[in-house]
Amino acid sequence: MTNTAPSTAESTARDVIRRSQRARRLEAGALPLAWLVVAVIFSILQPAAFLTWSNVASMFASQTVLVVLTLALIVPLTTGDFDLSVGAVVGISAMTVAILNASMGLPIGLAILVALIVGLVIGLINGALIVLLGIESLIVTLGMSTVITGVTLWVSEARTITGVDQALIDAVIRTRLLGIPIEFFYGLLLALVIWYVFEFTPIGQRMLIVGRNRDVARLAGIRVGRVRWGALATSSLIAAFGGVLVVGTSGSAGPSTGLDLLLPAFAAAFLGSTTVKPGRFNPWGTLIAAYFLVTGITGLQLLGGQTFVQNLFYGGALIVAVAFSQTFKLWRERARNRIRS
Repeated sequence: MTNTAPSTAESTARDVIRRSQRARRLEAGALPLAWLVVAVIFSILQPAAFLTWSNVASMFASQTVLVVLTLALIVPLTTGDFDLSVGAVVGISAMTVAILNASMGLPIGLAILVALIVGLVIGLINGALIVLLGIESLIVTLGMSTVITGVTLWVSEARTITGVDQALIDAVIRTRLLGIPIEFFYGLLLALVIWYVFEFTPIGQRMLIVGRNRDVARLAGIRVGRVRWGALATSSLIAAFGGVLVVGTSGSAGPSTGLDLLLPAFAAAFLGSTTVKPGRFNPWGTLIAAYFLVTGITGLQLLGGQTFVQNLFYGGALIVAVAFSQTFKLWRERARNRIRS
């Protein structure tokens, strides 16, 4: 007598796996498809303004700082930590360059180096408080953001510093490739570097393991504290680079520079985690998410949307991204449970 129970169970398991793979492919491609649909809709509604190379080039270049800041965020997010200080780091980095170069006359190269060091030191302090003292990253980085904002207001005397060396402006926006300011390609190169580190280096794999389960990471011999500390330091260093780009774009730095980028950066980070590699913070998903957001906002503004549209779009995108990611996570867990049973 033939026992069909095992074959039936195997068939059911294969069917569940196939459905899970299809759902994962759908999840991975949903955001790029949504981006394409949004672009087509605005191209139809505003063909003369939206569907031009100058507008496309402007969208690509104008969001480089947001891309860089979001890439800074996903480094500690991958290890399970939040860094709410990155927006303030952009501000103090930009102000450091402006004051040292425009007000004190230091060479632009030296001013940039000091700004990057300031960012790195802030990240190291964040890491020390979080890792050594065991304080929650949200609390530490929120407090650090407030402190940095106060320091920026203090050193700038609450005024905008202008007159930064034109060499930096030339290196950020005046030099163009394919009609697009070169700063866009800085963001692209940074995404490529982070992708390589995440995918092909031991430290990238350790970061992923730490982010998923710190206890398992410790049992595997990974120095969890060192990995988290390094991720936080790297995040602030990248954010400081974003501050340099801000100065190179505008030629100036203000006391509130960078603070308004925090919400869009988190929206792009979580939205990006739903595509390319669903469930993981990844640089290519981040890039797609950032430009999806700017495409939607640019289209709405061309249609006459007011400035508040930007906040509504960013906030709504963050809520939808988190809900979407959580829904698929629960679905995958149920699928795995069905396979095991």
